[in-house]
Amino acid sequence: MKSTENLRFLLNYERLTQELKQIADKVLAEERITFDDAVYLYEHAELGYLGVLANFIREKRHGDVTYFNRNFHIEPTNVCVYDCKFCSYSRLIKERAEGWEMDVDGMMDIVKKYDQEPVTEVHITGGVVPKQNLEFYATFFKRCKTHRPDLHIKGLTPVEYYYIFKKAKISHYDGMKYLQSCGLDSMPGGGAEIFHPEVREKIAHDKCTAEQWLDIHEQAHKLGMNTNATMLYGHIEAYWHRVDHMQRLRDLQDKTGGFQTFIPLKFRNKDNQMHYVAEVSVVEDLRNYAISRIFLDNFPHIKAYWAMISRNTAQMALSFGVDDIDGTLDDTTKIYSMAGAEEQNPAMSTRELVELIKHVGRHPIERDTLYHVVTDYKEVVFEDENPKKQYYSLPVVN
Repeated sequence: MKSTENLRFLLNYERLTQELKQIADKVLAEERITFDDAVYLYEHAELGYLGVLANFIREKRHGDVTYFNRNFHIEPTNVCVYDCKFCSYSRLIKERAEGWEMDVDGMMDIVKKYDQEPVTEVHITGGVVPKQNLEFYATFFKRCKTHRPDLHIKGLTPVEYYYIFKKAKISHYDGMKYLQSCGLDSMPGGGAEIFHPEVREKIAHDKCTAEQWLDIHEQAHKLGMNTNATMLYGHIEAYWHRVDHMQRLRDLQDKTGGFQTFIPLKFRNKDNQMHYVAEVSVVEDLRNYAISRIFLDNFPHIKAYWAMISRNTAQMALSFGVDDIDGTLDDTTKIYSMAGAEEQNPAMSTRELVELIKHVGRHPIERDTLYHVVTDYKEVVFEDENPKKQYYSLPVVN
């Protein structure tokens, strides 16, 4: 593979420090890098070096394959009891006039809108309000599964679950088990932000702690659920805070094996209480994806949300460790655009997404939530928006 040749060439590059050569040796030998190694990469490694290492790992695991899925989002409310300083999306309880709060019927109306569409997943997350409690979501999950049993429900984050379970006076395990029995299939990775209390206390002091976030994921893993994990980067954190965050995720993954995908989330400074913090560059975005891929050796997938970072940056990220660029989405997804994402209308047709991937020499695969192949688009010729041929033979590495 060309990525192996590039890595071997890199090892002979005279300008590399001894530390960078040692880290590259570990990557070539498929050995785990340390906490200190990762901090050193953030502080000293150039973009090209990181791209070679991350792409080597990416292609070793997934070749040229790039995954996406056909999904839609439901955001039950943007009203929230929490006051996260970085959030451009939510409105505090006292600001209800500027927000929305759906009932179960309203959420089901969105589900029914996609009855004739070949979507495989509904992604549910939003603010936290008292009336959207345990039974509210239990009712919705049951109705959603009764209406469309094949639709995978990826619902809520530990921030929402912690509040819901505490209010219901139920343990994390029992709460997750109950909602799983109602139809919940998996959990997205939001609400992680930065785990270290030095940062978390400043940007999200009143939401669940890192330990509580991790425990809810652990209980989900015990129940056989797969989940994702995120990290909000590029604000007031230091590099070592990022590594501390990923270390905690890597440790839990060693224990449970339940995480599927890691998703770095870029801080956006539009219309929030941290508007004075400058956003990091695209170069820093790519460096962060690459180091994530190198450090999180036990995470199968690294995802870039194209709607948050732009289509062009997502294409570049596919050479810096990323193998998944999320889904087709639709224009109901307000979290991205309200935060100042470059994609103000976060919708892309399947054809557009496939062509975006192919234009950078990658192999597009439509997946379901659990990374089973739905359609292999490598040689598909489009007529309107429907593929002429489908392939199911490609093995998926999890």
